[in-house]
Amino acid sequence: MNRFTAFESKMLAAGMGDAVIRAFRRGYDALQRDESALISEHEIEPATSLPTLDDLEATPPADAALVSQSVVIKLNGGLGTSMGLLGPKSLLEVRDGVNFLDLMVRQVLDLRQTSGAPVRLLLMNSFSTSRDTLAHLARYEADGFAAANEVELMQNQIPKIDEASRLPVTWPADPSLEWCPPGHGDLYPALVGSRWLDRLLAEGVRYAFVSNSDNLGAVLDPVILRHFAESGAPFLMECTRRTAADRKGGHLARRKSDGRLLLREVAQCPDEDIDAFQNIDHHRYFNTNNLWLRLDRLKEQLEADDGVLPLPTIRNRKTVDPRDKKSPPVIQLESAMGAAIECFEGAAAIDVPRSRFAPVKTTADLLALRSDAYEILDNGQVRLHPARLGSPPVVTLPDAYKLVDSIAGMNVPSLLNCRSLTLAGPVRFEPDVVIVGDVEIGSEGEPTVVKSGTYGS
Repeated sequence: MNRFTAFESKMLAAGMGDAVIRAFRRGYDALQRDESALISEHEIEPATSLPTLDDLEATPPADAALVSQSVVIKLNGGLGTSMGLLGPKSLLEVRDGVNFLDLMVRQVLDLRQTSGAPVRLLLMNSFSTSRDTLAHLARYEADGFAAANEVELMQNQIPKIDEASRLPVTWPADPSLEWCPPGHGDLYPALVGSRWLDRLLAEGVRYAFVSNSDNLGAVLDPVILRHFAESGAPFLMECTRRTAADRKGGHLARRKSDGRLLLREVAQCPDEDIDAFQNIDHHRYFNTNNLWLRLDRLKEQLEADDGVLPLPTIRNRKTVDPRDKKSPPVIQLESAMGAAIECFEGAAAIDVPRSRFAPVKTTADLLALRSDAYEILDNGQVRLHPARLGSPPVVTLPDAYKLVDSIAGMNVPSLLNCRSLTLAGPVRFEPDVVIVGDVEIGSEGEPTVVKSGTYGS
């Protein structure tokens, strides 16, 4: 019995194209063969001696001709449900009525103005984010950002797999729950299936800068663009140094057998190698998910790989209704776009400052971003205040502040000279509160009122 026929029929009925069906089949066949994605420590060696952005000081920025061959792609498929959002995370207000999407548009408009090149912004939306995102972009119609066929790259969806039968799960109570996103590794089949890859190449676009929409530190840097173009590499990953807070996250390494760079996530690490995995002095770098792609080389590699990049498959075991733990167990297959680094001969990496990796994953991140520790420039770029010397304040909030609504309307204290701020319970800040050094405020129970003034030393 060919079990995949049921998946293929379901995907075709839903309008899924050949590229995503082939990619899903690759992951499904690996699941059926029970292939291990584990990467043992003896198979790899640490990635060392990466070039740094500082090494490129003498590299001139890309000129208008080179910038005009570039596209900015932002992954915009997330709803931000972990922060209590019901819509696209990119529509979350950063400051003064300005959201992530507004800043992305400003960054591209500034790039167009300073380079004189018609740089395109492409948003990889999901079925959950498309409508609201396009509605917000309507205000930028005069700048060419409003039409879906000019700005949208649609993420695919794939069937959830019934764990018991290994067939497509059915859930009549809510058929939409029978589907799941395939992870951001879907970038590659989405580019092919949407024909955006061929369209961009036909327009003379050769270089793509890809990053997450919630990473406000990720902007197209003309110096990195020139370095990437002159290197001849087909793929470039921006990495940064791991800290103690990154011990459980994936790391960059080099495979001994062929010398290629690869990513190893914790799910791919054998239990006996966990200590080495978490050794941040041994494995120094992690992926910022800021990637540079040579689109012509991507097309060549896809053709060489029979249309599907051989990305490692991530298996997530959940229930078909994530809110009902008694609903049938399912397997969701995902892949990561950064894992493609091992698919390209000559792929490279560069060590960039932590400032190019500033994602907003929690309300604590958002509170810090809304403070004076960060500057939001007219060109849409967000950066730490120079007085911070590249070190962001560490903000820790209790569970009561997990959702965005819990910090709405909060008077944000000055964190310009703060090393760390910990709220140990509910707190209400009066205006003009200044936090200096390391400060812990509050306790369980009634809210602590923090009056105007300076706290800490």
